Amino acid sequence: MIKDVFMLHTADLPNELPAFERFYMRYHAPEVMSNRGPLLVRFIGYRPLPVVREALDYGYYNLRVTEAWFRSAEERPPMVIGKPSGILNYRWQAPWAKQSAQRQAGGVPGVSLTVTTPPPDVFLGGKYTADEKTIIRWYTATKYPAGVSLQEGEDWFLNTHVKETLEQPGLMAYFSSRAIDMPGRPATWLRLTELWYEDFNAWKKSVIDSPPKYTKPKWAKYDKYPFLEPYVDFASTFLMERPDHDYLREASPYP
Repeated sequence: MIKDVFMLHTADLPNELPAFERFYMRYHAPEVMSNRGPLLVRFIGYRPLPVVREALDYGYYNLRVTEAWFRSAEERPPMVIGKPSGILNYRWQAPWAKQSAQRQAGGVPGVSLTVTTPPPDVFLGGKYTADEKTIIRWYTATKYPAGVSLQEGEDWFLNTHVKETLEQPGLMAYFSSRAIDMPGRPATWLRLTELWYEDFNAWKKSVIDSPPKYTKPKWAKYDKYPFLEPYVDFASTFLMERPDHDYLREASPYP
């Protein structure tokens, strides 16, 4: 199974929220459902959590995360962002919100990638049940700096960085999926990775106050953990364990 992932940001939260949510539920979700039809098996949205101040330094995306799930890459209809898709084309932004969106985006581009699910790379899991611990999910998209080969980047991530990250004192789960190229939409972001903690106190202890010693890759252009520049090569947000929207239940597709 695969899922399309979209992470969105606004420089004008909470003012942008009413217009965006109206646009998404009134227009975009029904259009996605109309174009994808029965091939779309799950279509969910998450409102990013408000975060502690320290989390803002890690490429924090604040508006919404959505996931569209398909049974396979073969069953996912082709899509090129910004170009017609299906018989009924997408209204990419409602006319009354377009000017506001351009003004408030703040230069932070949206993140999109397609990954396999469940994630194939599980570094830590099965440690707790839902009755034992609460969960916040540090939901991250990453790529390697320009000029760094995929082989170089993956060698550092899988053989060095993962092992060191597992030493974080409050880490509860840790897993990742490589992005896959889709027709008309080659992967630009390369990994979707989640790290789970009990709450923000545990995240802060693990990442800020008592982190393990990390090995900076020789190709790194950004000196601080995670050695990938925020909003350029590292994007992240924090999610609850459940989505706040199930669009297949809540929205009605156009005919």
